[in-house]
Amino acid sequence: MNYILFDGPARNALLPFTFTRPVADILIGIMTIRQKWEMHLGSTTTTLTEDYLSEKFPMVELEENVMINASFLPNAILVEMISNLEPNQAIFRADEVIAFYTTEEQEEVDFDSYEIIEFQDDCLTVQNTWDIFSKNDAAIREDFEILTEDRRSQPIPKSVNVIASENIFIEEGAKLEFVTLNASTGPIYIGKDSEIMEGSVIRGPFALCENATVKMAAKVYGATTVGPHSRIGGEVNNSVLFGYSNKGHDGFLGNSVLGEWCNIGADSNNSNLKNNYEEVKLWSYETEGFAKTGLQFCGLMMGDHSKCGINTMFNTGTVVGVSANIFGSGFPRNFVPSFSWGGASGFTTYITKKAFETARLVMSRRNVAFDEREAAILEHVFEETKKWRKE
Repeated sequence: MNYILFDGPARNALLPFTFTRPVADILIGIMTIRQKWEMHLGSTTTTLTEDYLSEKFPMVELEENVMINASFLPNAILVEMISNLEPNQAIFRADEVIAFYTTEEQEEVDFDSYEIIEFQDDCLTVQNTWDIFSKNDAAIREDFEILTEDRRSQPIPKSVNVIASENIFIEEGAKLEFVTLNASTGPIYIGKDSEIMEGSVIRGPFALCENATVKMAAKVYGATTVGPHSRIGGEVNNSVLFGYSNKGHDGFLGNSVLGEWCNIGADSNNSNLKNNYEEVKLWSYETEGFAKTGLQFCGLMMGDHSKCGINTMFNTGTVVGVSANIFGSGFPRNFVPSFSWGGASGFTTYITKKAFETARLVMSRRNVAFDEREAAILEHVFEETKKWRKE
């Protein structure tokens, strides 16, 4: 069977992260949503997403296909239901479609003509940006179970101070000496060729993905995920870093999500709790206003290629778009549009020529090419987000 992951209605609620990727390529837990589905289904997947993303994330349609809403994370019951789908069948939870069978000849899908199968069990979903960190605890636990099933961890080095070693899994090539791992509060997964430098103290649940690094004497609280080739240091609490992002120095990052190719300057901090302890509101790209999250703790949402200088201070519930560059004293506003340059004293437009020069340099340091396809995506984001910048 050919499986296609589609963005679904959650796409706009997951901006700024879905400006530059499909919903399927959001990292939560130890794997992206796509990687989870592919592992559960035992099959590769392609993507139905926005036109401007489709060259990088193409869709392959065959004679028979099953479309899956990427905002739903797989579990055993849901995967079995999807694997057994037949022509003219669809799986719904309440009013939202989870998956449906389609053929290449179908010009349109009319669910009124489908047999509707109700999904009434529980599963994780990613419907809002803050779900990425707030549901990361459960996602790490689910991924840890499937990734480590019937496998043996590399031995824990003798110099490592360990609590609940049975909840720790170390992949081949990982390096760690003279660190403290407390997995009594949740599993700890240490990915292939990753490194935890000496003096670091980590509480689970925690995921360090392939080639990622925890720098010396870091303090990390669960549930935190450090994506592939990312680096963390200082104090980190319940945060998710997508691939190739750095928060490598002292300073606090909490209840936050960083996209790819982000960099947090030394001694930068974000607030994750309002002084009056009220519910945090976040900028909504859908309503173009601030929306309730239902959360008391909520920090920084930063899109791909955004960066901040040393000693940057972020207010509770700050949303930063794609390719923003923030610096200077004081608190910048808690919505920073994409391609903004400046800080608390004001912003100007970060023109694409300059932004692309930086992206090219940053990516080349990790031996990744900034090509025409990447540039075209960011050009589209620049135009799409123009209305929120003060030109």
